[in-house]
Amino acid sequence: MKQVIFRREAHADALEAYRWYESQERGLGAEFREELHAAINRLRKAPKSNRTLLRETRRARLKRFPYGVFYRDYADVIVVVAVMHGRRHPKRWKLR
Repeated sequence: MKQVIFRREAHADALEAYRWYESQERGLGAEFREELHAAINRLRKAPKSNRTLLRETRRARLKRFPYGVFYRDYADVIVVVAVMHGRRHPKRWKLR
């Protein structure tokens, strides 16, 4: 399986979502984190299973939460550029 690297902005996105869910209900942030890890494991196994959106950037959706993992698949590594709520404006990840 390929190595997955989070850009600093993507890591901040995931941490912000974790904290928000945890503030809503104790343990919900941990459930978000587990679902994020599951999505990352799915894309590690089959990085090309998600369609290309723009300039080689693909999106893997989380199953339980309304978030997407935006990533680029390179020969030896997968780079996560954003972890975004589905209702956020797409320009946010496109600028990354």
